[in-house]
Amino acid sequence: MSRKTTFNFKPSVPDVPGLTAALSRATPLVGLLQRLEASKQCLEAVRAVLPAGLAAHVRPGPLDDEGWTLLAANSAVSAKLRQLQPHLMEALRQKGLKVNAIRVRVQTQ
Repeated sequence: MSRKTTFNFKPSVPDVPGLTAALSRATPLVGLLQRLEASKQCLEAVRAVLPAGLAAHVRPGPLDDEGWTLLAANSAVSAKLRQLQPHLMEALRQKGLKVNAIRVRVQTQ
């Protein structure tokens, strides 16, 4: 007869912090985290201006001193976003978000 032996082995790996927690602890990366949050705020500000069917195909992109990038799912969405740029800029201004320009890019996989 053979017996199976079981061991209660627990690896001694410390808890790994989530991305947001790790970024907030790393001084050089705090600016990156702030820009990510600001980009998300920009998207929320313009979401009300976007047609309902379009909003699902738009993602926030990089925000820098020169402007903010909106990522479009395809070229048709990109074209519509370019048409809406004046309205998007106005929505940002009304929310008190200072963005110099809006860039629109088709998101590549």
